[in-house]
Amino acid sequence: LSPWFVHGQNRATELGCASVPASPSGLHFRDSKRKVDYVLVYHYRKRLARHVPGAQQDDGQRALQEWPGLPGLEVVELSPLDTLEEERQLQREEYECKLLEAGLEIEKDPENKSQGVSFVRIHAPWQVLSREAELLKIKMPTKKMYEITEERGILKTLNKIWCKLTGPLQPQVPQQENTKMKTLSYPFSREKIYFYTALSLLECYEMKSVIMFSVQLCLFTTCIFLFLLGIGTLIANNVYDAAYPLHDVCMHYEKIQSSLLYQEWARYGVFYKFQPIDLIRKYFGEKIGLYFAWLGLYTEFLIPSSVVGTIVFLYGCITMESDIPSKEMCDQRNAFTMCPLCDKFCDYWNLSSACATARASHLFDNPATVFFSIFMALWATMFLEQWKRLQMRLSYFWDLTGLEEEEEHPRPEYETKLLQKKLKNKNITTESSDEVRCCLLFSFMWDLCFVLFFCFQAKLIHVLICLQIMLAFSAVFGIIVYRITTAAALSFSTNETTRSNVRVTVTATAVIINLVVVLILDEIYGAVAKWLTEIEIPKTEKTFEERLILKAFLLKFVNSYASIFYVAFFKGRFVGRPGHYVYVFEGYRMEECAPGGCLMELCIQLSIIMLGKQLIQNNLFEIGIPKLKKLFRKLKDEKTEVKEMDTNQSKHPQQWDLDYILEPFTGLTPEYMEMIIQFGFVTLFVASFPLAPVFALLNNIIEVRLDAKKFVTELRRPDTVREKDIGIWYNILSGIGKLSVIINAFVIAVTSDFIPRLMYQYAYSQNGTMHGFINHTLSYFNVSQLKAGTQPENSLFAQEVAFCR
Repeated sequence: LSPWFVHGQNRATELGCASVPASPSGLHFRDSKRKVDYVLVYHYRKRLARHVPGAQQDDGQRALQEWPGLPGLEVVELSPLDTLEEERQLQREEYECKLLEAGLEIEKDPENKSQGVSFVRIHAPWQVLSREAELLKIKMPTKKMYEITEERGILKTLNKIWCKLTGPLQPQVPQQENTKMKTLSYPFSREKIYFYTALSLLECYEMKSVIMFSVQLCLFTTCIFLFLLGIGTLIANNVYDAAYPLHDVCMHYEKIQSSLLYQEWARYGVFYKFQPIDLIRKYFGEKIGLYFAWLGLYTEFLIPSSVVGTIVFLYGCITMESDIPSKEMCDQRNAFTMCPLCDKFCDYWNLSSACATARASHLFDNPATVFFSIFMALWATMFLEQWKRLQMRLSYFWDLTGLEEEEEHPRPEYETKLLQKKLKNKNITTESSDEVRCCLLFSFMWDLCFVLFFCFQAKLIHVLICLQIMLAFSAVFGIIVYRITTAAALSFSTNETTRSNVRVTVTATAVIINLVVVLILDEIYGAVAKWLTEIEIPKTEKTFEERLILKAFLLKFVNSYASIFYVAFFKGRFVGRPGHYVYVFEGYRMEECAPGGCLMELCIQLSIIMLGKQLIQNNLFEIGIPKLKKLFRKLKDEKTEVKEMDTNQSKHPQQWDLDYILEPFTGLTPEYMEMIIQFGFVTLFVASFPLAPVFALLNNIIEVRLDAKKFVTELRRPDTVREKDIGIWYNILSGIGKLSVIINAFVIAVTSDFIPRLMYQYAYSQNGTMHGFINHTLSYFNVSQLKAGTQPENSLFAQEVAFCR
């Protein structure tokens, strides 16, 4: 029995930290007056101690001698689990007493089971809110107002027309009555409380950030060593399981905010409406509000690009019949006898047999695609500039213009590492002189190794990232080998139908296999990026998040686009020529593009990977995985919890019970990542697939409501985080926008037939038309110069061949 523990128990009782039954209300204390502002959750397990045999008399007498003043003491033997549970209980009691000393009010569940889940409900009175708001320098609206300068002239008229047209699309949520006036905001001060208006706002929206700051500020002092630990470290050490604010904890409007959000935002039936960004910000905070504002603007910008992309595709459909090169290729009167596609088992073939491929290629390889590439380059720039404008506007109206970066609390892993080092140094000082010398020598050698490790850590991480990138390239190489070997195997088939559809079969199966590999590697790369970032032990969450984003984006970018880069710029470039082909694996020829060019295969590759990722990864995984996790968590709690009757517990689950079952919020990185990868599909290779913006728009219409429903109904309410921009994501978007200009230019110059057609029409054509273009692009080869053993066996070609093309 530790005297410190007895003191902690007395102090807890003194400050009112007693267990009381839960209230019948789901959002209040048992007095139905004080709101539950924050909840801490932990698992408890009552001690299952064993009496030491024969220790009740003799050992008890010795114990009485060792612990005078404690009569009736029984000696018991504690299991390791009991010791760990008691240590956690001591830490919880001290931390909760720190919360009480800070002015917060606590209500706990009674622990009347042998094991189970207990909730600590926290309420912040006005004194705490005002004190912490002044400390955080939270801006509050004052009584002073000023007029916002509006557009004049034709811009004002257009703005009025736009407002009338979009009136039915606005969500039915309370709006600011006078939009021409704005209140002057000033950092909150208790001494000038008369200077402010609408103090109820502080009790509502800002309360979550104030409460979270108060909980973080109450640092816990370990009983082993004087070292301060925050709530994040306590959760990481399993002292607490979770800490979160309740859904619907604030009732600022006539309806509950989450109910408004669900009705006007989180339902698929309101997909045509604008998002209530201000209400999202009030409920979830600026960081999440900025994400949905960015996602909404991105979705709106996809509308004009989808319209233009559809027009370009329709132009290809309309001009398909009048395209002279595809007509010449399909004309059977043009006897273009082509060289065999493989050695020995492939026969000569007529170019007219590839008519369908040539006609389909014209849908995506026509003069309009060049215009669309230029349009999308300008579109990406305009989108980024418009987002900067919207971001500054939101920052102005949300009073974030003067927001300064505050010093973050260190991450739990960083604190734990520092604590271990200090504990080791403290233990060394308690040793004898000889032992101190040995320990100091060992400590010096250990620290030297540790420093050397960190010196080479950056290089080690770079090497590991390069290995992961090589893994993605290896997967692409494996797909290439599959295509080559499968094409060769199907060419040996005696079935004429199988041999005639070799290219279609190989392309379709290879793309599907590639999609599966991309999805699997995406999950692996996400875990690897997190592991590599944890090795570095960043000090703050912001540093951790930025390093994780860079690593994950680099790996997932390579994984998603490696096969597309191969088809666009490398496939068919290293084939060789008849009589001098390039071989791999002793007898397999390198694959070449279809007769209509590689642009059609690039379109197939891009469309299947993009649509597959959106359908499977962004939608099915995003819907199914949280539901499965929720089910497993519920089943686990039912198995571990002893089936005992709790007379004090309400028959109906409380709001904190319902929120605890929900999936914890893990950050916005996955949400941003899937949209950034989609942004790359829309901009980087859009010259080969003009319908990419259309499918992205359809996906995003669902994605907005899916994310909204997930935040409102599937996730615990996240803590409010004040941010004035989207951070490193803007730099990544800007880099993709610049890269898209270069890549689309190379696609038009290298992969497309646009420039060869222009050269023929204006430099080689006798009448300035495209007649004779196919014959101009085909060279002659004397079949007598084919290597021995590579000529077609048992050729069934209709005529004797002297030259092939």
